Amino acid sequence: MSDVDLAKSERAAICDLLDQLGPEQPTLCDGWTTRDLTAHLVVREARPDASAGILVKPLEFWTEKVQNDAAKKPFAQLVEQVRSGPPKLSFFALPGIDAMANSMEYLIHHEDVRRGQADWTPRDLDDDTRAEVWKRLSSSRRMLFRNSSVPVALDPTDVADGAQHPVPAPPHGVVLRGPVVELALHAHGRSAVVGVEVDGSDEALAKYEETRLGF
Repeated sequence: MSDVDLAKSERAAICDLLDQLGPEQPTLCDGWTTRDLTAHLVVREARPDASAGILVKPLEFWTEKVQNDAAKKPFAQLVEQVRSGPPKLSFFALPGIDAMANSMEYLIHHEDVRRGQADWTPRDLDDDTRAEVWKRLSSSRRMLFRNSSVPVALDPTDVADGAQHPVPAPPHGVVLRGPVVELALHAHGRSAVVGVEVDGSDEALAKYEETRLGF
């Protein structure tokens, strides 16, 4: 069993990178600079009244206002708020919630920042970390691919016992095959991925290409 605290390690890593890059660098999140992304992370954990708009469209206007206000704070202060972890009264501070809700959040957004830079390269993560990413990805697979009109199977090529090899395509479905972090990014709707293959019939592939991925 892995004892990797993915949420904690990715939180620290993204904060180190944000401190290094500063507030005005691009990210993979459309229209967001590093300042905007950092403000998003702060609001998500510290303002439950505003974070609902991340998922509920009618509340998007309020989330956007609160996030824009947060982004006006000194960038170093925003990064330090993220680094310090969820506020004591935050839902995310409850036992077990940080790992459950933030492991993939911080992994994906760390890669959003990394891959927004022209000189990025894929990370070489250790076996335990890749296993933890696979655990988290597996648990959210149905939600991430809920909009797919065809069944989806995942085959992480760099995780021991992550899947049976070779993985057959589900009936009328597709198999996504590649490094586990790349699969996670693909599942969250990111396009800057490396080495992900999608296997299936022509009909299944055509249907899958129409899928809107992520939360």
